[in-house]
Amino acid sequence: MARTRLTGVLLVGGASTRFGSPKALARLGGETLAERAWRVLGEACDERIAVGKRADGLALPFELLDDGTETRAALAGIVAGIRAAPTELVVAFPVDTPLVTPRVLRNLAEACADAAVTQTGPLPAAFRNTALPVLERRLAARELALHEALAELRAIRIEVDETLLANVNTPDELRRLG
Repeated sequence: MARTRLTGVLLVGGASTRFGSPKALARLGGETLAERAWRVLGEACDERIAVGKRADGLALPFELLDDGTETRAALAGIVAGIRAAPTELVVAFPVDTPLVTPRVLRNLAEACADAAVTQTGPLPAAFRNTALPVLERRLAARELALHEALAELRAIRIEVDETLLANVNTPDELRRLG
């Protein structure tokens, strides 16, 4: 059976309030978090799209698709990514989870009904384009909590080694990883 084609959606539009500077440009192991995530997506996916806010002016080594909203929420980036994806299946991957592996992303994709998340969810996650109407409606209504949107979808939870899901919200958390 042929593997389903997959688009990776890199989410780089976070406010990085607790971090104090754009997380996408923070460095771990000789590369920025954005470069690292882009590389992992390249290993896991057939296509890649980076989504964020062009107005942030981040110096990224790849093209950035503006999510087209004033909203600072993962939901805005996910909706823009699904709309732009050339495949019916995407994985949404935030730059601040630098230990996620290509295998984790593929496992999410393989488990996906309308959506798939890890036990710590809501991100990283996989979404089929069948999830788009619910996500668009919630974005338009400014109901931005992704975990609440997942409750409206056929969402599968998968177990993943929790150390791979480390989320970086402060420079100290990044230093501990490095």
